[in-house]
Amino acid sequence: MLHRISEFLVGLVFGIGLILSGMTDPAKVIGFLDLTGLWDPSLALVMGGAIAVGLIAFAMANKRTVNFLGGMLHLPASSSIDKPLVIGAILFGAGWGLAGFCPGPALVSLAAGQFKAAFFVVFMVGGMFAYELYYRRTKPPIINI
Repeated sequence: MLHRISEFLVGLVFGIGLILSGMTDPAKVIGFLDLTGLWDPSLALVMGGAIAVGLIAFAMANKRTVNFLGGMLHLPASSSIDKPLVIGAILFGAGWGLAGFCPGPALVSLAAGQFKAAFFVVFMVGGMFAYELYYRRTKPPIINI
């Protein structure tokens, strides 16, 4: 139960931060991405702050074996840049630039009643489903001996 409460509180703080920073406003996001037009650099400060918090959090996590609630801490083991990562990054960037949403702000915007976010979320979930189908077909079978 404590895990669910902490998950809710962290998600709530994250969502409020996205709203306050303007990340849920597609026009603001597209303004940030438009380097040749009326560029809005304000989201660079938001991203810089997020990167700083992430660097500190990962530095702390690398010294731990359990999370703050006592559960096992699972950090990514791979640091390689491979074809699926590059393709995913390109698709993520294209979707962000075209729609003005990335997944977190899109879900917050949907919960806030923004209809345009629903369109994005439907296609985002469809992309996740398509990837899962592709991954299941191309993943080599695991043979237990």
